[in-house]
Amino acid sequence: MLDPVIDADGAPFWGYARQGELHIQACTDCGELRFPPRPCCPHCQSFDSEWRAVSGHGRIWSYVVPHPPLLPAYADQAPYNVIVVELTEAPRIRLVGNLVTEAGARLDSVPPERLRIGAKVQVVFTEDGLPQWVLERP
Repeated sequence: MLDPVIDADGAPFWGYARQGELHIQACTDCGELRFPPRPCCPHCQSFDSEWRAVSGHGRIWSYVVPHPPLLPAYADQAPYNVIVVELTEAPRIRLVGNLVTEAGARLDSVPPERLRIGAKVQVVFTEDGLPQWVLERP
């Protein structure tokens, strides 16, 4: 598996994820949530921010099933899905991940024909804190 590249702005996101929690950076001046994390608010240009817990509920906004696998390390799990999830609390926030049957499951654990735009999902985390997604109503 690949490890995420962690920079100073994104380090808190990954720290919370290792604890099994989804937090999103928010501007303390205007209140807007933003992702990916960055030093300046794109809405009001403030440099003041905090991390807010979110429910981890969302819906599949888009998806792709790569053929052949994009990375050789994932060849034995092909075909697998890559989904874009729109968060319920913040529809402008979209996170990329994989739809799996349970936390830590193989990337090919959900058959491609089960993927649907608009399907409701919930975040889960691998032992290493990598966010993945499961269907709310499998």
